Amino acid sequence: MGLNNLKPAAGSVKKNDSRRGRGEATGNGGTAGRGHKGAKSRSGYSKKVGFEGGQMPLQRRVPKFGFTNVNRKEFSGVNLDTLQEYVDAGRIQDEVTIDVLVQNRLVGKNDLVKILGRGELKAKLKISVHKFTASAQKAIEAAGGEAVTL
Repeated sequence: MGLNNLKPAAGSVKKNDSRRGRGEATGNGGTAGRGHKGAKSRSGYSKKVGFEGGQMPLQRRVPKFGFTNVNRKEFSGVNLDTLQEYVDAGRIQDEVTIDVLVQNRLVGKNDLVKILGRGELKAKLKISVHKFTASAQKAIEAAGGEAVTL
């Protein structure tokens, strides 16, 4: 290795020739690399999201269908087998409230909660949430627990 073959590490030196529109001598004066006329040459131009060069954009070509009910209530589901896992792990004791479910990150703090009937429940739990499926309620009461609807 000699002084004649020293060079900076690859990618460490970046030539910055991006100062445009500062006179003809720079080679980037006049139109400043924007070409002549048209929207792209103007200040304040920004391409809209989904713009396809004037072609009818995808979100307008695809047909719309269906109906969205503005009054729909969305419930976060928690299954019985999940509750049983948390009981076995010692994360849930004898009472299950929304606060307990939020602490265990099973639901969000503003969610409506519905207990679903997948799996089996062996623990005797008092569960207080917004809704239960029929099978879940039956399983909770069969295990000696209590299902309280808020």
